[in-house]
Amino acid sequence: MAEVSAALVKDLREKTGAGMMDCKKALAETAGDVEAAVDWLRKKGLAAAAKKASRVASEGLVGLVVEGAKGAVVEVNSETDFVARNPQFQETVQEIARASLGVGGAHDRLAAAKLAKSGRSVSDEITHLIAIIGENISLRRSQGLTVGTGMIASYVHGGVGTGIGRIGVLVALESSAPAAALKEIGHQLAMHVAAANPRAISPADLDPELIARERAVLVDQAKTSGKPDAIIEKMVEGRLRKYYEEVALIEQIWVIDGESKVGKVVEAAAKAAGASITIKGFVRFALGEGIERKESDFASEVAAAAKGS
Repeated sequence: MAEVSAALVKDLREKTGAGMMDCKKALAETAGDVEAAVDWLRKKGLAAAAKKASRVASEGLVGLVVEGAKGAVVEVNSETDFVARNPQFQETVQEIARASLGVGGAHDRLAAAKLAKSGRSVSDEITHLIAIIGENISLRRSQGLTVGTGMIASYVHGGVGTGIGRIGVLVALESSAPAAALKEIGHQLAMHVAAANPRAISPADLDPELIARERAVLVDQAKTSGKPDAIIEKMVEGRLRKYYEEVALIEQIWVIDGESKVGKVVEAAAKAAGASITIKGFVRFALGEGIERKESDFASEVAAAAKGS
C-alpha cells in the first residue's frame, strides 16, 4: 500500500470537499492516485459535499448544552427546514453542542473536536452527514460561557428536542445564592434575552463606536428643531437614555411584567435570595440571523428551464 502524504490528502480534500479520514482512506485504497481516489469517493457518495457547499444554508438548528457553571451554544445550518426535522441531523447538532462544551465554545477548535458517538471530528461528521442527507450543511458559529461561582442558565425557543431549537440563549450568573433561586431568575432572564435581543449587559458595555454613531444621528435629528444648542444637548441625552433602554439588558423593560427594568428585577431577586446576583454575560443565537437568503422566483425558474430545453 502506497504511503499517503499529508499533501495528497489536502489536495483530495480541496478537489472533493470530503472529510480528512475519508480522503486518507480513498488514497490508501487507490495507491495514492488522486483521480482514482476522486472516483472512489464519488462512488461512496462522499465527493458530493463539495458541490453542495456553495448552496446557501440558512435553516437548521441552534443547539446548547449546560453543565453547572459552564455552557456552550452552536448554530448548524442546512438548506431547508425539512432537514432540521431529520432525527439524524438533530442528534448531530446535540453532539456538536456537547463537543463545543468540551472546547469552551471556541469556534476555531470545534471543527477538529471529536464526537463521542462516531469518533469522527465535527468537520468530518458534517461532511459525512452531507453525503447522507444530500444538502449543504455547515457549522456557522459556537460560543461558550463560564462563571466561577454561580450558574449558567439557558433557554431554547422553538425547541424540537433536548437543547435544540431556533433560538438558544445562555446567561451567566455570578452568585452564592441558593441554586433554586438562581435557576428561577436565570431561566426568566434567558427567556427575556430571547425575546428582547439586547446587545450588551449595560450601557457601559456597548461598543463606543456604536454609541458615537447613534449620538451623531440623534444630534442631526435634534438640530432640525431649530432649538438652541443647550436644549439640543438635553434632547440628545434623553433620546440616548431611550436607546439604552432598547439595547442594554439591565435598562430594558422586563418582558414578564412589562413595567420593571431588568436591573431592578435582578436586584429584587438578589434581596430575596440573600446574596448578590451579577449578570456576567449572555449569548443569544437566533437561527439564520445575518445570513443573506437567496430569494427564489419559482415561475421565472420554470420559464428559464423551459426556454433552455
